[in-house]
Amino acid sequence: MKNTNLISAIIYTGISLVAAGLFIAGTLPGHYTAVERFGGAAWVFLLCMIISMPIIIPLVRRKMQ
Repeated sequence: MKNTNLISAIIYTGISLVAAGLFIAGTLPGHYTAVERFGGAAWVFLLCMIISMPIIIPLVRRKMQ
């Protein structure tokens, strides 16, 4: 059970970090301030965590059984 939770956390955190990184990469060509870039990236990271947690955890549990 503990191993499943750790694997799930690594997966959904990785997905959220990639999404935040893509947001920062997408804002580089524009004229945005650092606060707008990193604030937006933090917002994308948090929303992706909220959305992916309830999806990834059951999938990993089912896969590990």
